[in-house]
This record gives sequence, C-alpha cells and structure tokens, in this order.
Amino acid sequence: MKKRIVDIIYILLGSFIFALAINLFIIPNDLGEGGVTGITIILFYLFEWSPGLLSLIINSFLIVIGFKFLNKTTIIYTILAVVFNSLFLHVTRFWSISSDELMVNAIFGGIFAGIGIGLIIRVGGTTAGTTILARITSKYLGWSISYGLLFFDLIVALSSYFIIGTERLMLTIIMLYIGTKVMEFIIEGVNPKKAITIISEKPDDIAKQVNEKMDRGVTVFSGHGYYTKTSKDILYIVISKQEVVKLKKIVKATDQHAFLAIHDVRDVFGEGFLDISKT
Repeated sequence: MKKRIVDIIYILLGSFIFALAINLFIIPNDLGEGGVTGITIILFYLFEWSPGLLSLIINSFLIVIGFKFLNKTTIIYTILAVVFNSLFLHVTRFWSISSDELMVNAIFGGIFAGIGIGLIIRVGGTTAGTTILARITSKYLGWSISYGLLFFDLIVALSSYFIIGTERLMLTIIMLYIGTKVMEFIIEGVNPKKAITIISEKPDDIAKQVNEKMDRGVTVFSGHGYYTKTSKDILYIVISKQEVVKLKKIVKATDQHAFLAIHDVRDVFGEGFLDISKT
C-alpha cells in the first residue's frame, strides 16, 4: 500500500512537471513536441483548441489499445497520468516565465519533459500516446523505452515543420534529444552497471581476487572453443561503472592474454544491488 501511494505521488509530480514543460517553455516559444502532446500543440497553433482537453480525449482512445499489451498496474497508472497531465495542462495554461532565448527555452523544455515523463515511467506508468508504443516495442523488440519514445516522437515532431518552420523544428529536435537523455537518467539512475565476461587460462585466480579485493560475486559458466573444443571456465561478473578500472587491473596483472567483454546493463536486481521486491 505504501509503495502505491509513493507511485501515485511520482505520477502526480511527473504530470505536473511535464505540464510545465509544455506551458512554460514549448507553447510560448512556438516549439513542437512529440506524440499525442505534439499533435495537440499543432492543433492549438492552428485552431487554439485546448491541449489539455484534446490530450484527454485522444489518449483515452489509445489507452484502449494499451489494454492488450500492458499489465493491469501499468494501465491504472497510465489512466492516472493522463488525467493528471490533462488537469495540470489546463491549470497552468496561463503560467509564464520571462525568457526570450529560444535555445534556453528548448533546453529547459527538454529537461522538464524528460523529468516529468521519466518519473511516470520509472514507477511503471506511461503518458499514453507514443509512450504506449515505446513500451510495446520495448517488450517485444527489446528497444530502450527512451529511444523508442524518441523515434515515435520525431515522426510527430517532423510533421510540425509546416506550422513552426525550420529553425523551431531544429530546436524541437534538440529539445527531444535532451528530454530523452534526461528521461534515461531518471529511469535508469545515476549509477549504471556493467556486466563483464572473462575468458582466461587462469579463471580461478581472477575469480578469487574479484571476491577478495572487490567483494563481488562471480558466476562461472562452462564452455569450450568452437575450433579447439578445449573446455574453459567463463567468468560473468556484474559491477558498477566505477569498478571497471579495478577489474581490468586485476585481469591484466593475472592474465594479459585474457579475453574480456564489457556490456552495459540497465537494471540489476539481487544481493548487492537493488531489491526486486521494492521495485
């Protein structure tokens, strides 16, 4: 129950910050946006229709699509995000800040949008629209949610060229990229992990040093070379980005001919990392 309350607070805060991105930085400077919000902004520029109301109507239809692909919790959180976002878009529609610098507004529009959407996605919700499509591609194609969102958002943003012109379209693309990086930071956290695969003639020595000097666990897989058919122990280790240098030194000092592959890891759960029961 406590987690649900915290999640709803995140969704509430994320929806508010995203609404600020639209009403403080994007619309006053005739910038575009991606997804359903981008469509509502184009219609606002053309007909002065309320982005908040249109967002609620269009996203209500898209949520129906989400029922087939998203779990119950995600659907509930998405409904909350859509309602809160539409409400805050309406409440803050007359808010403003004094800044005529287009680049500054584009940068902060991206930062606010990235934080807002990132907070919502972090707890398992979506802002509907292209975020639902991004979650679907993440689930079935393995795409990063942030980059899937950027892909679909760019399609909508590019269509705003005929309304906002070349310069503001370029600023919109910069803003969307900034938003994607900020969102990625919010979703994945400040401390990304690395997965290391090591093939060495001295696996026991390396594993022992990793245990003793780094206090990290080591998983050992049995494998063999395709050509030589020689059996080998393959080490698999997950560590923080900051520990990579230390591990390299251990491997180099033990076996200079070792094969070492470093992979980016987005989420790590278990002993020594995040508790999956709290996510």
